[in-house]
Amino acid sequence: MLSGLTLAIFGAALAVVLGGIGSAIGVGLAGQASSGVMSEDPDKFGSLLLLVALPGTQGIYGFLSAFLVILKLGLVGGTVATVSVNQGWQMLISCLPVALTGLVSGIHQGKVCASGVYMIAKQPKDLMKPVIMAALVETYAVLGLLITILIQNGITI
Repeated sequence: MLSGLTLAIFGAALAVVLGGIGSAIGVGLAGQASSGVMSEDPDKFGSLLLLVALPGTQGIYGFLSAFLVILKLGLVGGTVATVSVNQGWQMLISCLPVALTGLVSGIHQGKVCASGVYMIAKQPKDLMKPVIMAALVETYAVLGLLITILIQNGITI
């Protein structure tokens, strides 16, 4: 049988891994598109860098959530908390909003950013338009992070 501490750590791991996968795929999609455009016009690097970096935030949100779990459990420089199985499940479930929204939104934000890269190739002065479109996808990752933090704050360990 799994311990409460194991369940909580598994939730933290899910937040990091799924957010990281979403970010890695999203950054990869935007990076591929940017490399193609820069092979024709290397001067667009500065404009395209922002669009490539944007999908990377979901991994950061997963990392932040996992860090909050680790702090709550006392795994960094403190006394490790005694966590019941019920509390462990609560911590694991609290990580799911950021983990799942990070996975899905990271991939879709990468697709939006890749499309924005193609737009910048033809209309370099319109950089903010694709950035705004990508930020709309980002909203859902931020909401996942917010719900994860709110749920974790309500869990007493």
